[in-house]
Amino acid sequence: MMLDLIILGFHFFICFLISIAIWCGPKAVDLHSSSTGEAKAEPDGLIFVGKEEDIKKSQRITAKINGREIVVFYHGGKFHALDSRCYHEGGPLCHGEIEDIDGQACIVCPWHKFKITLETGEGLYEGINPLEPSPTPKWQSKGVKQRIHKVTSDNGNVYVSPPDLSVSFDSDYFADKYKNGGEIAMGEKSHSENAE
Repeated sequence: MMLDLIILGFHFFICFLISIAIWCGPKAVDLHSSSTGEAKAEPDGLIFVGKEEDIKKSQRITAKINGREIVVFYHGGKFHALDSRCYHEGGPLCHGEIEDIDGQACIVCPWHKFKITLETGEGLYEGINPLEPSPTPKWQSKGVKQRIHKVTSDNGNVYVSPPDLSVSFDSDYFADKYKNGGEIAMGEKSHSENAE
């Protein structure tokens, strides 16, 4: 009886290890995949991420460029692309709301409400200058924190330039951390989303 329990326990343990290996093991990851279809590199180095009409209709898509997840927004008649993970703690910007802040279109991170301009990648905060006679809150820049990507549209197609990694941004840390991890890596922070 005891031997049967040991064998059964061992069997379940082996099955558990196999399922973990399958779940976490190497994936057949296409280095240029997109949520709107197959993304591919063009001869001039640009990466095709989707059709203009599809992105305009959905207002945003995510795509991977060399394993790096980006989000492409269509807002105010323009396309914008940023790293999809917030520079602060890696929140999924693809789930954020776009707000107009002091005349600038900003994505608001759904985890901690950090505000990032779509145009420049600057982090914004509202602060006061205590030295003013009657301090009033004003929007100020924390500097460029989020990597933006150049977007080109041609013949109904939308392309993104590969990032220039010779210059670093705060968002690079989370872009690398979640590289090729997709939804598995996003699950690590799901408690943050639920807590807010």
